[in-house]
Amino acid sequence: MFAATEPATLLIADISGYTSYLAAVELEHAQDILADLVDTVVTSLRPGFRLAKLEGDAAFMSMSGAAADGSALMDTVERCYFAFRRRLRDITQATSCACNACIRIPTLGLKFVVHHGQVAHQSMAGMTELVGSDVIVVHRLLKNHVAEELDAIAYALYTDACLQASGLGDPAGLGMRPYREAFEGVGEVGGWVADLAAAWAAEEVRSRLCIAPDQAAIVVERVIPAQPEVVWEYITSPALRPSWQPRVTAVLEQPVAGRRGVGTVNHCVHGKNAVVEEILDWQPTDYVTTRSKLPIPGVPKITMTIALDAADGGTRVQFRAARPRSAKDRAVLGMIRREWERQVNASLDALVPLAGEAARRAADAPEEPAVPVSRGRFLDEPA
Repeated sequence: MFAATEPATLLIADISGYTSYLAAVELEHAQDILADLVDTVVTSLRPGFRLAKLEGDAAFMSMSGAAADGSALMDTVERCYFAFRRRLRDITQATSCACNACIRIPTLGLKFVVHHGQVAHQSMAGMTELVGSDVIVVHRLLKNHVAEELDAIAYALYTDACLQASGLGDPAGLGMRPYREAFEGVGEVGGWVADLAAAWAAEEVRSRLCIAPDQAAIVVERVIPAQPEVVWEYITSPALRPSWQPRVTAVLEQPVAGRRGVGTVNHCVHGKNAVVEEILDWQPTDYVTTRSKLPIPGVPKITMTIALDAADGGTRVQFRAARPRSAKDRAVLGMIRREWERQVNASLDALVPLAGEAARRAADAPEEPAVPVSRGRFLDEPA
């Protein structure tokens, strides 16, 4: 009996430079460093992606579904790369060890290959593995020539099949570069390459606009029994927002070059009216700051940060409305404060069970392979 196939997005995160690194360093420390970095990578890709298999210095991950949110997919890959870079930096700053393994940590890099296709689950030797021609394709793509041809060391290679399934119709507008390569037994595979080193450089200098609690005129808070990544998806996805925001029938999104983030304008439709919402800052999965124009004459634009942080086994969510500058606008906000708080609380009342159920479904999924555990030679924060 043949195993049933299902559509899935396949991702391999590969720690580049590890082979040459391993040849020149002490094995004991190198293994501990690898365990630490692999854990950082896998944790950053969850819960959207599930670990299918660890393959030395690479993690093979999958996400079931015929379609993926392209904007969220790119956010996930970038968030993972940023976490990897921050962890490299923290380990380097925290350790006082002078061995070659610790000294050469900054030489390590990270690259991604992302593909979409059909997979089957096959049990072998008591373990379930993903099999199929598309599994072969994503692994063959690791042996590419992107670094030589495009001078990109830290990158994400998205295949044409992945971009089509994720709805990213303008990769060039997102700064990606086209790439094609032929593989024996597979044929030619086309895709687009995103420069993660450039994204990291931009992230390092990007200005932030996050309203702190002591800067807010109104704060509404709730703890939701789900991971921050799950809650973030519900809060930011145009497709999911009508499921928990009262009277919102649709969210019409105008992203920049097809990707959600700073500059995106949303029209939150309420019957015949719409709230026009512009994203001012975007930090998945920590916070999003927006400026909204309500369809009410005389009401000023409201700048708001929705902040998420892990707490009590779930996620603490805070809606923080900024304090207006003028006395007139502060007076108007004071007049609508009670209604604003009522609507936010009603939204959170609806969001709690939805996100909680999504978290329970994720918890009930089959167990993933174990990730090597670091012995904790490194501090969580730089010294």
